[in-house]
Amino acid sequence: MTKNALAGTALIAASLLLAAACRKASEPRPAAAGAAAAAVSAEPGLAELAEFMAIPNVASDTANIRRNAERLAEMMRRRGMAVRLLEAGGAPPVVYGEILAPGARRTLLVYAHYDGQPVEPDRWATDPWTPVLRAGRLEDGAAVVPLASLPPGPDGDDWFLYGRGASDDKGTIVAFLAALDRSKAGGVPLSVNVKTLFEGEEEGGSPHLEAILRAHKDLFKADGMILCDGPVHQTRRPQVVFGARGVMGLEMTVYGPNHALHSGHYGNWAPNPAAQLAGIIASLRDGQGEILVPGYYDDVRPLDRSDREALAAIPRVEEGLLREFDLGWSEGQGLRLEELVMRPALNVRGLASGAVGEKAANAVPAEARASIDFRLVADQKPERVRELVEARLRGLGWTIVHEAPDKETRRSEPRLVRLEWEGGYPAYRAPLDSPFSRALVKTLGPATGGRLVVMPALGGSIPMELFDRVLGVPIALFPIANHDNNQHGPNENLRIRNLRDGVAMHAALLAGLGAAWD
Repeated sequence: MTKNALAGTALIAASLLLAAACRKASEPRPAAAGAAAAAVSAEPGLAELAEFMAIPNVASDTANIRRNAERLAEMMRRRGMAVRLLEAGGAPPVVYGEILAPGARRTLLVYAHYDGQPVEPDRWATDPWTPVLRAGRLEDGAAVVPLASLPPGPDGDDWFLYGRGASDDKGTIVAFLAALDRSKAGGVPLSVNVKTLFEGEEEGGSPHLEAILRAHKDLFKADGMILCDGPVHQTRRPQVVFGARGVMGLEMTVYGPNHALHSGHYGNWAPNPAAQLAGIIASLRDGQGEILVPGYYDDVRPLDRSDREALAAIPRVEEGLLREFDLGWSEGQGLRLEELVMRPALNVRGLASGAVGEKAANAVPAEARASIDFRLVADQKPERVRELVEARLRGLGWTIVHEAPDKETRRSEPRLVRLEWEGGYPAYRAPLDSPFSRALVKTLGPATGGRLVVMPALGGSIPMELFDRVLGVPIALFPIANHDNNQHGPNENLRIRNLRDGVAMHAALLAGLGAAWD
């Protein structure tokens, strides 16, 4: 065996021992140490995470978002990281950190975001900015318990921490920092240099991120990048993901009479915009989710052999999800979920026209609106999608406008539709057989006991393409949150087992990636 191979084997073995030691390393201290100390001892990072979550983190809340950045910088400095706050145009700071590993030949850039979605407190069971631990799921009636009461072993795996940011993304950030602590405490050296890019306006669309990346391109130079965001596989197995779909949005309006008209007097004479809009949607997608726009699939990158092999190895989840979501069927003509998210999607996210139920009136409505999002896959471009959709509508006899039409336009154009396109970005998909991809799988596979799910691309949308375009670095997504974490909604949560696994997997990655990469 070569010297490099021996070193790689040693580091992988160290990472396995480190992951296996998760439970032992967290045995509780005596109760007299106090609640905070007991919480720390019961679970590394739990008390720190709760304190971090207690700072409101909506990006538009300027004062509190800065408090978040400063607290995060302090947490990183305690781990010996060199930290800088990078700002542009009044944006929330990007918290940059760096820690060098003696002898390391590779540098890993770690991304996560510390901002979160706005909250509607009346929809939460408890104050969203007061993290609470429950001895089980809220939906099952689990009670709120003190942080210090969390059992250190498997008995606490299915307890949950509730509050905004628990899983998206503060829990992930704290898991990464706790992994640095664990590596140091266990005497396991880092195998790669580490840089961090912790952003504070991801939930607002990251409008300043590209400018910051370009202004500090040399600072972010790395050999590979992981995005620490999102959920694990629906089977609760850990996963590493090598792409994500792109996204763009569309608001569509169809016009009828200038005010609602009596349907008895004018129905089947005055054009009904709600019925017309339904016809437009039916012309864009069929009942199985297939997009009917000519040429729409022409730019889609086909799956290669490694993609298909990875998909075939993923456990099936469809039957369980149908039960979980109370569904009697699924779109896609029987294709598995993971294969469908590798294809484009056209989602109708909302419809509005007239009223229903008790508020319904026997009237022809004045207008109808639809809100649509397009999920794009590798090699599709937002501008090309727009061209194809508009060509489809023109081919069906619709006149397209992009501003509210005046009276003369409404009188002169019998089939008039307003299209308001939102900004978007392309998809990203890394090759599974690249050196970085192979190194991640080689490191994380053993560290997860062979349970790792290798996913070619995520169904959701993350601007991975931006990092690829600006930094030119290979990228993967490395999520830790439970799939049922209520991300973006009320009662967001993080399963304790996911926090524990996240710490262990980050520690294993930092210990073994360098050797696997070489």
